[in-house]
Amino acid sequence: MQANLHSPERHLIELTMEHADLDALIDNASRNLPADELVLRRLKKRRLALRDQMQRIRDRLLPDGPA
Repeated sequence: MQANLHSPERHLIELTMEHADLDALIDNASRNLPADELVLRRLKKRRLALRDQMQRIRDRLLPDGPA
C-alpha cells in the first residue's frame, strides 16, 4: 500500500491536478484587470515547470519504443 502512495503514476496525477489549478488561477487573474504582471509571470513559470516535470514522468513510464 505504501508503494502506491509514492508511485510515479500518482505523482503524475498530483502534478496534473496542480497544473489544472494553476491554469484556472492564471485565467482568473488575467481577467481581473489590472493584473499583477509579476505574479502572473511567476504562476506561468511554475506551470511550465510542472508541464516539464509531468513530461519527464511520462517519458519514464512510456518509453518511445523498442530500442
